[in-house]
Amino acid sequence: MKSRDLVSYVFLALVWGASFVVMDHNIHAFGWAGSVSFRSFIAAATLLLVARAIGRRLDFSFGIFPLFVLGATTVALQLGLLSYGLPQIGTAMSAILVATIPLFTMLIAALWGVEPIRLGGLVGIVLGAAGIVLLVGFPAQPVTPEFLIGCAATLGSTLSAAFGSVYAGRRLSKAGSWEITIGAFLFGGLLSLPLIGFVPVPGLPGPLDIGTLLIAGVIMSAITYVIFYRLIASIGPTRAISVEFGVTGVAVTIGTLLLNEPLTLPQIAGGVVIGMGCALVLGVIRIGRAEAVVEHPGA
Repeated sequence: MKSRDLVSYVFLALVWGASFVVMDHNIHAFGWAGSVSFRSFIAAATLLLVARAIGRRLDFSFGIFPLFVLGATTVALQLGLLSYGLPQIGTAMSAILVATIPLFTMLIAALWGVEPIRLGGLVGIVLGAAGIVLLVGFPAQPVTPEFLIGCAATLGSTLSAAFGSVYAGRRLSKAGSWEITIGAFLFGGLLSLPLIGFVPVPGLPGPLDIGTLLIAGVIMSAITYVIFYRLIASIGPTRAISVEFGVTGVAVTIGTLLLNEPLTLPQIAGGVVIGMGCALVLGVIRIGRAEAVVEHPGA
C-alpha cells in the first residue's frame, strides 16, 4: 500500500469511527430520515461549490444510472438503515456489526465474478456468521423486538455498503471520485427525502444541531467519500472496505469508554470472531499454503 493510500486509510478509520457519535446526535435532532437526507444534500452541495470555486471540471459522461445505484445503496440504504438501527442497539453494537462489511463484500465480489472465494475466505465467512450469532444472541440489553429489528437494519446497512463498494469498483473505475461522491449523495438525498413525511423532524434544531449536521455532511461525507472512492480505485474494493476494522475499533472504544455503553463477554468474543473472519477474508491471516490475494482494483 502506498503511503498516500495508508494515510487515507487511517484518516477514514478515525473520522468514520467518530462519526457514530455525531450520527447519534443528528438522529435525535433531525430524525433518522432527515439526518440522512440533509447530510447528503450538504455533502453534494459542498463538493459542487468547491469544484466551482477552484475551477475543477466535473465529467459525468459515464452516465447517471450508476450514480443512482450508488446513491441508493451506499447512501440511502446504508446510512438510512444504519441511522434507523443505531438508537435501538447503541454505538458499540452498531460498530461491531459494521465490521461484517468485508464479509459481504467477499461474497458479492465472488458472485459477481470479481474475486474468487479462497479457502481462507470461506472459513472467514463461517466465522463471521458465528460472530453475529454471539453478538445478537447474548446482548447486554434485553432481547426485544426493537433490538432485533435494529440488528437486522444494521446488517442490511452493511450488505448495502458491500454491494455499493463492489459496484463502484466494477462500474465506475474510470469515473472521478468527486463525480461519484456528488452523484451518490445527490441521489441518496433525493431518495431519502420523501421518508421525512413518515419520520418528521422532532423539533426546531439548535445551533449545536446545525453544527453537527454540517460536520457530518462536509467532513464525514463529502471529504471522506471522495477519499474512499479514490482508495477503491487504487487498492481494490475488498482491501479498501477493510477500513471498517479500524472504524469499528474507534467506535467501540468511544461507545464503551466515553459513552458507557455495555457489552457482554460473548459480544466481545463475537467481535473478535468477526475480526478474525474478516482477516481471513482479506488474506491478512492465511490457512495452509500461502494463498495469492487476488485484487482487481477498479475491476
